[in-house]
Amino acid sequence: MPDVIAHERDELPGDNLPGESDRRLRYFMTIAALGSMSKAADELGISQPSLSRQISILEAYLGQPVFERTGRGVVLTSVGEELYWATASGFKLIDDAVAKVRDMNTAMRGSLKIAAVHTLTYYLLGDLVSVVAHEGHGANLQLMGRSSPEVVDLVASGKAELGFVYDSAVAVSGLTSIDLFEDEMCLIVRAEHESRDTVDIWNERQRLVVFPAHYALRKMLQHAKLDYVASAETDTVDAALEMVSAGMGTCLLPSRIPDRLLADYKLRKVAIAGPQLARKVVAIHKEGRRLSPLAALALGIAHRLSRRAPE
Repeated sequence: MPDVIAHERDELPGDNLPGESDRRLRYFMTIAALGSMSKAADELGISQPSLSRQISILEAYLGQPVFERTGRGVVLTSVGEELYWATASGFKLIDDAVAKVRDMNTAMRGSLKIAAVHTLTYYLLGDLVSVVAHEGHGANLQLMGRSSPEVVDLVASGKAELGFVYDSAVAVSGLTSIDLFEDEMCLIVRAEHESRDTVDIWNERQRLVVFPAHYALRKMLQHAKLDYVASAETDTVDAALEMVSAGMGTCLLPSRIPDRLLADYKLRKVAIAGPQLARKVVAIHKEGRRLSPLAALALGIAHRLSRRAPE
């Protein structure tokens, strides 16, 4: 039963008009739920005589009694039963609407810690944070870019409420995983030295700038049994792009990496011919724990952004 704030006051002219019915119906619902006039008065924070007077006015307006007094309290009359069930559905709609607005307001005032693999900060998380901040009306967000195992650990330990990672990294019990999109890879090359639109990476050894062995993108290469030699190793996308730009090799990155970022390094994307390298991006949170309103908002926005086509 929702909380009702009531104030005792003298009867005013016009109190018997339908406009006052909502307040009296709330009183009526409380009494019906508790089966006692005195308990309802305590619950509502008004005196029992005042509550009885309000119900008498309601009964006068209806022209029939809604309660029958017994030695143990009150019970609904047939008219009261009909009124109760007719009123309950309407008030539930109202109360649900109020609760939804209240939760939205809570989301606006809340804070949220998000952990994500480094690559996603270049093409998903920036837009996500921007939209959440706008729709959450300035909500406080903390974004942590980490390796795949670190993202999983942060969410599993409760240090981040929401995580975004490749599905291959989620091997921990107690986490819920929600599919977002397939992240297809492409080859990043120097624009001035590569004019092809597609390249066959399967039939010729690749000289690659790679990520550390525990990163999901490195594990993807090992799983695919790609023939390559690691020309350099780095743990950040920016450093990888710097090395490719310097002629130290090429690198494999998601095709959603923005073209404008590559242009700063005089690089471009080349599609992979033949079998595609891809990893599924998922959102993760602790299993069995209800998401905060702000986290639920962020997850919904992530679903919307995931439907965007790569640049």
